Amino acid sequence: RSARYVGAGQPHKRRRTSEPSEIEERLESLICRVGEKSTSSLESNLEGLAGVLEADLPNYKSKILRILCTVARLLPEKLTVYTTLVGLLNARNYNFGGEFVEAMIRQLKECLKVNMYNEAVYLVRFLSDLVNCHVIAAPSMVAMFENFVSVTQEEDVPQVRCDWYMFAFLSSLPWVGKELYEKKDAEMDRLLSQTESYLKRRQKIHVPMLQVWTADKPHPQEEYLDCLWSQIQKLKKDRWQERHILRPYLAFDSILCEALQHNLPPFTSPPHTEDSVYPMPRVIFRMFDYTDDPEGPVMPGSHSVERFVIEENLHCIIKSHWKERKTCAAQLLSYPGNNKIPLNYHIVEVIFAELFQLPSPPHIEVMYTTLLIELCKLQPGSLPQVLAQATEMLYMRLDTMNTTCIDRFINWFSHHLSNFQFRWSWEDWSDCLTQDLEKPKPKFVREVLEKCMRLSYHQRIIDIVPASFSVLSPANPVCIYKYGDESNRSLPGYTVALCLTIAIKNKASNDEIFSILKDVPNPNQDDDDDEGFTFNPLKIEVFVQTLLHLAAKSFSHSFSALAKFHEVFKTLAESDEGKLHVLRVVYEVWKNHPQMIAVLVDKMIRTQIVDCAAVANWIFSSELAHDFTRFYIWEILHSTIRKMNKHVLKIHKELEETKARLARQHKRRDSDDDDDDDDRSSDREDGPLEEQIERLQEKVESAQSEQKNLFLVIFQRFIMLLTEHLVRCETGGIDVFTPWYKSCIERLQQIFLQHHQIIQQYMVTLENLLFTAELDHHILAVFQQFCALQA
Repeated sequence: RSARYVGAGQPHKRRRTSEPSEIEERLESLICRVGEKSTSSLESNLEGLAGVLEADLPNYKSKILRILCTVARLLPEKLTVYTTLVGLLNARNYNFGGEFVEAMIRQLKECLKVNMYNEAVYLVRFLSDLVNCHVIAAPSMVAMFENFVSVTQEEDVPQVRCDWYMFAFLSSLPWVGKELYEKKDAEMDRLLSQTESYLKRRQKIHVPMLQVWTADKPHPQEEYLDCLWSQIQKLKKDRWQERHILRPYLAFDSILCEALQHNLPPFTSPPHTEDSVYPMPRVIFRMFDYTDDPEGPVMPGSHSVERFVIEENLHCIIKSHWKERKTCAAQLLSYPGNNKIPLNYHIVEVIFAELFQLPSPPHIEVMYTTLLIELCKLQPGSLPQVLAQATEMLYMRLDTMNTTCIDRFINWFSHHLSNFQFRWSWEDWSDCLTQDLEKPKPKFVREVLEKCMRLSYHQRIIDIVPASFSVLSPANPVCIYKYGDESNRSLPGYTVALCLTIAIKNKASNDEIFSILKDVPNPNQDDDDDEGFTFNPLKIEVFVQTLLHLAAKSFSHSFSALAKFHEVFKTLAESDEGKLHVLRVVYEVWKNHPQMIAVLVDKMIRTQIVDCAAVANWIFSSELAHDFTRFYIWEILHSTIRKMNKHVLKIHKELEETKARLARQHKRRDSDDDDDDDDRSSDREDGPLEEQIERLQEKVESAQSEQKNLFLVIFQRFIMLLTEHLVRCETGGIDVFTPWYKSCIERLQQIFLQHHQIIQQYMVTLENLLFTAELDHHILAVFQQFCALQA
């Protein structure tokens, strides 16, 4: 690649034949790839590239500006490489340096306006590192940070707004703290003391909701700003000496120190508005320290700034390359300075930190599985051992682990095992066999085996685990058909079930099914009415049992059966009790096959045989109490909520699009002033659209009220269950904190966290109707933690 730089720096004769678009693509490629592995040194590559760009400035300045601004925002892991490049260009062309700084400030303001706060952090950090490259004057950078810190004095703004400005300031200091302190020590001291007083008065009610573990041993799970503040204080104590950031500009000091510097224009942070959405607070995930890898290089302590820099850069690499797992794994493993740190430990910790991040991971969960598999392939001699060590640690700490994180741990581990022939030393975990089966460890093993079965088949799972684990092994996923056994002949509806079986096998029509079901007595009333289609639990039982049994061969058979007899389902399950009973029967038939239950319930919601509220009521019903803490139950509930939310969004989008069409129509008419049509024709044109808008508005309102009702049902049922438990414990003098209680209260938290954007719209209703001051403080605390997340 260096040869290309040298060649590109030669006289321009050959280049004139290239198309401008080709040259622009070449420039983009050169800029994006600088700093990757190369036969020549980074310094000579940077020098060559600066020469090429300088020669191209007359013709391609705006393109070069645009590319440099983009890499500053999107490739933060190569921050110092690009600041050095900009420094070299500024030394050669002062005006270009000025235009670049202006473009960056414009981009920063734009990002803040459209809530792109994560990208904005990288832009601030980039600007601050330009101080080291003599592009920006230190006093103007300090002035900008003074503006950031002053945001904490604003009144009536959410804490998360102040947090972001604080984080942007503090997280730039590992790069530029030394330089700013040398030039402006008094101002910096004042800024740091203001920071300290802000951090002392911040409320942190939200922290328990975001912690992966409730216990602080062996590693405290600190709030992100507190942790960063400790790291910066230690950095200051060490006289701002930091040993991990790659600083290519040091090699060019003699060139850069001659350059003229620019002052940042006065910066005013955009005011807080209704539409501002700030990043949520986080908790710093810790699972390793220097004792976990006694052989290799020492892991920096949790309050050393190197730990922050390494983790920040690894997160940035994942953010840049997460869509390409092979590239991502290779980039992580070729992290600079990897021989000075226990890199595998850092990578595994950072990946689990993202996977377990609450409320949700930055990327889809399956990406982390594929990334870890890729890393194991690239480093077969060392990474699998670190991963096994981490898995062992996570297992050991399950008792205090957040239930949502345990779900993700189950999903990851089962998927990972399926890629490695399900090999694992299960005997090492036999301690879980002597515990109460509701406790986290046995529960975890049971759910992992259940998930492994979904990715394999029943017999395979039975074969891979020791016989002693049979109590935790998944049941054989067969259908339970109560009318299939001769000994059940006395059951009401038995003969009707036989007739139905023959009729369905002979491809009977819906009408024939209805006439067979007409003879089923209704256990709820003495005289069945003529039509015979009020809620009749026995009718539902006979029909659903028989149909599911006949279609039990596969998911596809079951789907076809639901489609073919859709009308019968709709009629039988017309009432709310009917819908609930259909779900009960599905559970009775398939209780040994949780995946089939989940898939059927999903299909029934889509085809409107049952509705979302029925599913919620069924999940909290006494019939499901036995499975209430099982993983699949919560998969079903979250999937149901997501469907409801998608439905509301879809109608809302249709409404917005129709309104936009009407607005376009008006605009077109206004611009066609020449055609002086009378008003009647415009009314004729608008009529259909206005009617459609009215219809859609009604649909949106009804969908939103259904959505609100779903959350009310869920929260109400949670409150009832938890209150019963608390009262029972109080009167019986029993400890409240049982495994069931931990699971239930954390599932309540999970509903709040996973659907926080939607639930926020209904806060006032929830506060007035359900989470009132009289509620037990155990339950109310969850609501208060949730309110504090965006407070």
